[in-house]
Amino acid sequence: MLLALATSLALACAPSVAQAPKQERPTQAVPLQKVLRYAFPVAETGFDPAQISDLYSRTVAANIFEAPLTYDYLARPARVKPQTAAALPEISDDGKRFVFRIKPGIFFADDPAFKGARRELTAADYVYSVKRHYDPKFKSPNLFQLENAGIVGLSELRRKAIADQGPFPYDTEVEGLRALDRYSFEVKLAKPAPRFYYAFADGAVMGAVAREVIEAYPDKAMEHPVGTGPFRLAQWKRSAKIVLERNPNYRDDPYDEEPAASDPRAVAIAARMKGRALPLVDRVEVSIIEEVQPRWLAFLNGEHDMIERLPNEFASIATPNNRLAPHLAKRGVWMERVPLVDATFVYFAMEHPVVGGYTPERVALRRALAMAYDGQREISQLRRGQAIPAQSIIAPLLTGYEPAFKSEMSEYDVPRARALLDLYGYVDRDGDGWRDLPDGRPLVLEYSSQPDQVSRQQQELWQKAMGAIQVKIQFKIAKWPEQLKASRAGKLMMWGVAWGGVNPDGQYYLDLMYGPNKGQANHARFDLPAFNALYERTAVMPDGADRETLMREAKQLGVVYMPYKVTAHRIATDLMHPQLQGYKRHPFLRDWWRYVDIEMPAPQ
Repeated sequence: MLLALATSLALACAPSVAQAPKQERPTQAVPLQKVLRYAFPVAETGFDPAQISDLYSRTVAANIFEAPLTYDYLARPARVKPQTAAALPEISDDGKRFVFRIKPGIFFADDPAFKGARRELTAADYVYSVKRHYDPKFKSPNLFQLENAGIVGLSELRRKAIADQGPFPYDTEVEGLRALDRYSFEVKLAKPAPRFYYAFADGAVMGAVAREVIEAYPDKAMEHPVGTGPFRLAQWKRSAKIVLERNPNYRDDPYDEEPAASDPRAVAIAARMKGRALPLVDRVEVSIIEEVQPRWLAFLNGEHDMIERLPNEFASIATPNNRLAPHLAKRGVWMERVPLVDATFVYFAMEHPVVGGYTPERVALRRALAMAYDGQREISQLRRGQAIPAQSIIAPLLTGYEPAFKSEMSEYDVPRARALLDLYGYVDRDGDGWRDLPDGRPLVLEYSSQPDQVSRQQQELWQKAMGAIQVKIQFKIAKWPEQLKASRAGKLMMWGVAWGGVNPDGQYYLDLMYGPNKGQANHARFDLPAFNALYERTAVMPDGADRETLMREAKQLGVVYMPYKVTAHRIATDLMHPQLQGYKRHPFLRDWWRYVDIEMPAPQ
């Protein structure tokens, strides 16, 4: 938006002499702001690292809060580098001790909680921020990442706080997490975790918060984020619009990314941006537009600078044969198409009395339901070919992913599904045309979903699939944040969602089935001792062939017991107007806003 301030100053005339020549100041215009504008297809839940898990809330939070580490924006394969830390962590004691040293001179955005003083980031802020995930008050959905690693003493502190039913004892020092001095802190684990430092490269989880802010707004942490990152929250209309603006306190942070020499576009971006102060834009405006048609039109009309993950409905118009349409190319629109590190799936609640359980008939039911659903039709009709079939829970580009791995996960076989249901007693006992449970009670599935167009299309696919095997299915419709809350509480029978990668290790996807992660990553609440044992072994092993073998066994258990019907790994097609410069989709980095530029029109 152009804000012009034009002023002129006329000198007063002396009473008995000729008027002095009129002097005018040159017109001074406030510089045009560089504003990045685009849309989320799903509403956010809030911006507190200790309470959020959904992609869109985490994207905003990662641009406000900073973890000690981050990823090089342009490097492929992904490479971790320091962010607020002065260097990568010092790792010792066979991967059980990590020491992080924080750079001096990093400051939080201004806030009344700081009483007018500039508030420097210290090691104690990271100690406090990690402890918040253990505070039962916040029910952190990310706690599993820390508890699975076994930070010495913190889980015990959490259990004591739960038993005492009092406030969490933040001032109690534990052996596994403590500040060594103003700028250094250490983390000690009960067992080796060679890849544990990846957790400290996610600002949406490990971003530093200031204790004064949390205590000043004890019930508003989700709506009052204050971090050290390049942006601060300026406006927020829940489920409608999120506006971030440049953080005036952000440090001197020059663009210094290091792409592979084999990636000419990334090399060109690095050469153009090198040395420029981050962030490159002044403001980010994110609209929440759940329906695909208005989101697409907003991009076409130039209201948005990009459309992230082109809606599948428009793939044939915008990218026929996966190439940019000529009419868009003429407008200077450009395209990036890359595989996502994600998996789309429907989970079956393993504690639910209808679809849950580990007995042969319950396993047979889930496998039959999964086999009756045509994942390839979902890819061709719903996703318009913008995905590849999934064979297991682990996504591409990660350790543990095998392109040649084949399994029942992607099988579509209606006759076999019917036979399996017949064999285990899921037959129509009352003659109403629908199958019943083996004990004679009605078999009715309840699939939770959202009211948007894509979700409605998926509901239709499941309706047809279940109709083909005479299984009644009903749909429970609610907004995404409501479904997420119910899912964490274990109140849903089935829910169709996606899981996105946060680091290069496939272990993060095995988290979806690890028993102790119930209610956090493990929404299905799958809890199989054999799987848990494999998970715990792979978590402490170094990368290599032996670990890959055990990860394959873990994946196979996921196929056999079918807590998740994994359908696809999506491919993202992002379209950008020519004014958006320097964009490159990263597989894990959420805080990419600082690295892109908006080319301003030439002065008239």
